[in-house]
Amino acid sequence: MIDRYKIPRRFPSPTRLTQKPCTTIVVALLAFALILLFLSFSPYRRKDVWGPQFSVIIDAGSSGTRIHVFAFSQQEGSLPLLDLNRTAVMRTSPGLSSFVDEPGKAGESLGKLIGFAKQNVRQNWVGSTEIRLMATAGLRMIDEEVREEILKSCRSVLRDSGFKFQDDWASVIPGYDEGLYAWTAANYALGTLGDDPQKTTGIIELGGASSQLTFVSDEVLPTEFMHILKLGKTTYNLYSNSFLHFGQVNVLNIDQMYQNVTKYDSVTSGDPCMPRGYSYEKEMLEVKSTGNFTECRTVSSDLLKIGKENCTYQECRIGSAFVPDLQGHFLATENFFFTSKFFNLDGKSSLSDISSAGEKFCGEDWVTLKERYSTTDEEELSQYCFSSAYIVAFLHDSLNVPMDATRIEFANEIGDIQAEWALGAFIVRRMINITDNSPSMFRSTWAPLLLLLSLSLFISLLIAKFRRAQTKTVYDLEKGRYIVTHVA
Repeated sequence: MIDRYKIPRRFPSPTRLTQKPCTTIVVALLAFALILLFLSFSPYRRKDVWGPQFSVIIDAGSSGTRIHVFAFSQQEGSLPLLDLNRTAVMRTSPGLSSFVDEPGKAGESLGKLIGFAKQNVRQNWVGSTEIRLMATAGLRMIDEEVREEILKSCRSVLRDSGFKFQDDWASVIPGYDEGLYAWTAANYALGTLGDDPQKTTGIIELGGASSQLTFVSDEVLPTEFMHILKLGKTTYNLYSNSFLHFGQVNVLNIDQMYQNVTKYDSVTSGDPCMPRGYSYEKEMLEVKSTGNFTECRTVSSDLLKIGKENCTYQECRIGSAFVPDLQGHFLATENFFFTSKFFNLDGKSSLSDISSAGEKFCGEDWVTLKERYSTTDEEELSQYCFSSAYIVAFLHDSLNVPMDATRIEFANEIGDIQAEWALGAFIVRRMINITDNSPSMFRSTWAPLLLLLSLSLFISLLIAKFRRAQTKTVYDLEKGRYIVTHVA
């Protein structure tokens, strides 16, 4: 007979399986070890994902093509950090626009550039490194059908380059994009990106076929000139415009054309925009130069008004384009810088300094100049008379920059960083890529880690399931106690 007083008040389960405590510890340690292994050697660990990487951008300009290899590291949510020791650039001439008669051969001109890029990108990174071709004013000015043939030829070569490439990564960028990229590059180099927009620096570029102007403006702007750029958590309201045909080389060609077609009233005889005694042939006619800086400046101011009759705004300062009052400090690059450098002027020299140097240069005899600058290419040397006058006409006569103002710095480089628009394009693309990739689970930095954690937990549960029935506990009613037996 069963003694009822030996029966517990709560009748126990007749059988209970017990897991050894050490099993849980072993499984936890195993999972932890897998995580540490992942963090130490996985290519997705934070250090490697945001560690040394590469990006290649081809700047297809009007006078030549440059390839930029950017080496960088980047932390999530931050601007990329350049590795200047691995960043490299190479330039070839002529530009893609020179293949108008043979557009199918344009791609061949990229061969040396691509080879240069491969030498500067780690071999195991080439296949995952993006390469983009961005063409500017040189291709914007040619017939659309020919332009597409040139790009088609380039795309074919880039597809076979070994780099990561998509056809839409080779294109002609809008002029205002070129200005936005140049502005981004300048402020990146200055360290003012991500700061108060009012503390940023404007950018004025003088290229060969076009010029660009971009800066933060608090004026109400026409929609076609207003551009919003968001980098990280900061939003910039920018005026940006590209003045097509108003690049230095293009305007100089127009000037020389006009010398044979129609004379300006201010021009007494010959071309005033070349050094005195210089002569050149244009349309089978010999044009002699007078080297008159004042008259060249007048001619330049008139040329900057071409198209003004089509102005639809209250005021158009260059061609038919609206330009608000310039605000803050500016960086003047490309031919602005090259001209000031030629005259050995300080980067913060005023327009009065450029005017004085240009006037002296224009008035000197060409034979004397050739002897003094014997190492400079003669064609390049002859253009500094015009470029100095054009700069004064552009900045003072058109944009109303005071002659004694020092808020414009003539420079192409800030510290060790070249403030070229290709750098800005790289930065903007990197920031956009981070934003674009963040919603995608499998492109997220933490996604592979979460995936591995889930896998570790699954393995842990699986192991626990098969190791769970280590013992069997049975309550003996007669003896009034639990009996534990091992199960194989």
